[in-house]
Parts: sequence; structure tokens; C-alpha cells
Amino acid sequence: MKVKDIPSAILADFRRGTVIPAMPLALTRERTFDEKHQRALLRYYIDAGVGGIAVGVHSTQFEIRDPDVKLFEPVLAFASREIDAYAAERSRPIMKVAGVCGRRTQAEDEARFAEKNGYHACLVSLAAYKNDTVEAMVDHIRAVASIMPVIGFYLQPSVGGRVLPYEFWRKFADIENIVGIKMAPFNRYQTFDVVRAVCEAGRENDITLYTGNDDNIVLDLLTEYNIRTARGETRVRIKGGLLGHWCVWTKKAVELLAEIHGITETGKPVPEELLTRAMEVTDTNAIFFDAKNGYAGCIPGLHEVLRRQGIFAGTWCLNTHEQLSPGQSDEITRLYRSYPHLHDDDFVRAHLDEWLA
Repeated sequence: MKVKDIPSAILADFRRGTVIPAMPLALTRERTFDEKHQRALLRYYIDAGVGGIAVGVHSTQFEIRDPDVKLFEPVLAFASREIDAYAAERSRPIMKVAGVCGRRTQAEDEARFAEKNGYHACLVSLAAYKNDTVEAMVDHIRAVASIMPVIGFYLQPSVGGRVLPYEFWRKFADIENIVGIKMAPFNRYQTFDVVRAVCEAGRENDITLYTGNDDNIVLDLLTEYNIRTARGETRVRIKGGLLGHWCVWTKKAVELLAEIHGITETGKPVPEELLTRAMEVTDTNAIFFDAKNGYAGCIPGLHEVLRRQGIFAGTWCLNTHEQLSPGQSDEITRLYRSYPHLHDDDFVRAHLDEWLA
């Protein structure tokens, strides 16, 4: 089952596993699209060493699709042009992933627009199918996959997703033109359902697994799954991350993934320090995503880190009710104090003027 129309160099990078940050949306104080700071963010990602960028996903704010906002098409078109231009300057292929939402007509329209604007794959949300059958969801994915390559998306229910049973993923794995799956249920049981379904379908070499479990990033990437199927024993790994968490401190994320690949590809023992760092990364995510408040400050938390670095001008969101939770800013300060080895402020400082030019 061949994945259509993805350049070989980009597909090979995706298969090996790479860093794909979920792009936040830059806004002015008046909550209009801030092209200058959006451009700076994209340049930051490319110079940090990412292999892809996801646009129009949760971190980009689903409100870009609202009829009174109408930013979905302008933001996707702008991001695609800027990525292509800067990636060409740096001679680095970058995978462009478009978020696709809604029921059938909306999703097909968004996929067609993304394909027309040079995106290589789409990350398909099933949030609009909360009460539908497995067959209805599979039919929906099949329709979108007929337009462009699809990355499946297991989104946790607390931020708009739904529980997707093993039966769904087993049927999903048989659909043509599937390139990967982002697993973000924030749940070990449900993550295992996806891995097992892909292996039992015999698609472990065709469907690349990416973690979206921002609460378990390092351990997801270190773990080898041993799945016993009718074909025998299958060993598979989660290869990379398509993460909201990795849209900040991104240079360190690239270094972290390279370090993990160096361990998993050579069979070296996992250092105890890396397991400690895994919990530090989870602590930072709890604050960035505002886990204790049901993720209410998730997007503003990411914006605040980018604001402190100078990449964003502020923390403004399209939804005026989305703001930092009480105490969240102080907790971000604590993270900087506690884990200076996890942030990339020096890297940003050295290049910021160039990115903002």
C-alpha cells in the first residue's frame, strides 16, 4: 500500500522518526494574524532541526475555522509558503502536515485545500464523530485518504477527542494511503490498542507511530513493543513525536530525539539520567498544558514561553477566555529555575533578530 505523493526524502525522514511541532498561532494585541511573529516561529523550528511542522491543529486554535474568524485558509497558505521559502534557503526538506477537522464535507474541503497548498499529509481529527459508529469513522477516514495521505489521530477526550476502540484502529490500519498515527490519548491502555492493531494488520512497516502523549514523551520513545500476532512476534517502536509540547524549547526536543535514536538504534542501555529527565519533561508539560486545571491554560501556556523568548509578542488567543491560569506564569518560572538544561533560550537569543527580520 503505497503512500502517494510524498517526496522520498521527506517520507524517509518521517519513517525514521522526527520532531514535528504543532504550530501555535501568532496574534497581535487586537487578535489579528501576526505574520511577522508567525514567520519567526516557523524559522525557529526549521533552524532548530525539525523534520516537519503541523499547522491548523489544536495548538493553532480550532477557532481559526469559525465563520467570523476565517483564518484557516490564510494561515495554512501563509505557513506553507514560508516553510517552503526558508527550507529552501537552508536546503532542508520539511514535511508539512495540515490539521483536518469536521464532518465529511468540511474535512474533504480542508484536505483539498491543504493538498492544493503543498501539504504532504493531513492529521485527521474525529472530534466531530463523538457519537458515530466505528464504520462511520472508518468511512470518513477512507474518504479523506482518497484526497491526500493521512496521519491518524487519537485525541484525548478531555480536549475534544473520544475513546477510539481497538476495533476502530484495526480497521483503520487496512485503509490505503495511511502514512502514520499520532497517539495522544494520554493513556497507556489506549496507546497499546493502537500499536497492537497496526501490528496485527501487518502494517507496522507502512504506518509509522508517533507519540502525542505529551505526558509520557521520553518513555514512549524508549519503549520497544513486542506484539505476538498470527504472523508471529512483531517488534515495533514509536519513532518520533508530533507534539504540542515540542512547539516550545524545540531545539532541545530535536537533541533529545537524536539522543534516544542513538540508544534505540544501537541497543545501548538506557542511562538512569534519561529516566530522570523523562519525569522532568513530564513536569514541564504539566505546567505548559495546565493539567491541574483541565488544560484550560494549555495554549496560553505555550504562548507564554514563546513570549518570554521574544518569538511571540503576547499570549493572546482568538477565544478571549483562554488565558493563563492563576499561578501558571509563576510555575513556568519555576520550570526555568529547576530545569535550565531543558530550555533553548541561548539558541533563540542568538538567532531571534534574524528570524524577525
